[in-house]
Amino acid sequence: MAFTRLTRTAREAWTNSYLDQLLTRDAHSLGANRDQRKLEGYFHAVALNSAGVPEHKTLYDAAGVNVKTAGVYDRLLEDLFISETIPAWVNNRLDRLTKTPKRYVVDPALIAAAAGATVETVLADSDLLGQMIDTFVMSQLRPEVALSSGRVRLYHLRTKAGREEIDIVAEMPGGKLIALEVKASASPTLRDAKHLQWLSDQYHHKFLVGAVLHTGPDLFELDRHIYAIPICAFWS
Repeated sequence: MAFTRLTRTAREAWTNSYLDQLLTRDAHSLGANRDQRKLEGYFHAVALNSAGVPEHKTLYDAAGVNVKTAGVYDRLLEDLFISETIPAWVNNRLDRLTKTPKRYVVDPALIAAAAGATVETVLADSDLLGQMIDTFVMSQLRPEVALSSGRVRLYHLRTKAGREEIDIVAEMPGGKLIALEVKASASPTLRDAKHLQWLSDQYHHKFLVGAVLHTGPDLFELDRHIYAIPICAFWS
């Protein structure tokens, strides 16, 4: 039976079982000989910070492990293909860009499993909903970039003061830029595109297009070369 045909309860049970298998049998098959409880706690911290730029200390303190063990867990989660980092976009013209990578769990369903979240709890928590949607968009972009004919690299952008932040910057062949903001909103406004406008002003010679990806049904122009595009227009 197809996964999508399962009842919600059955889907949640399957996903929980899958995550448990990843952190037990699959982790053991890679030679991991670690405290299972602490590994689960570390993944829980990573999952709740998916699509974020947390300090590493925040994660290993939350899991009750030291920095060395956290490094081992990071490599293990990447080897299991359930966690990855997206590098920060940097440029010599702007010395105030952070170099801290952005962390992602590869599938938003794993966030829900780790957090014990249901559809209702996700919809009731705007921060968690935003993380889930951002993680979903990245999970869809990743294979498309891997299969693209040109050399495309994905980054995030954040200034050190945090005043400007863009969820995804795709650097195209020739250094051209496509910038994406992901919003858990059905009716984005020009205000949601202000950081895209900032990047366009800074790098107008490289900026191809910007988009606010949103949960609504309508595609419309927000500014010159910047559009509001429904997420469902790409993936449904």
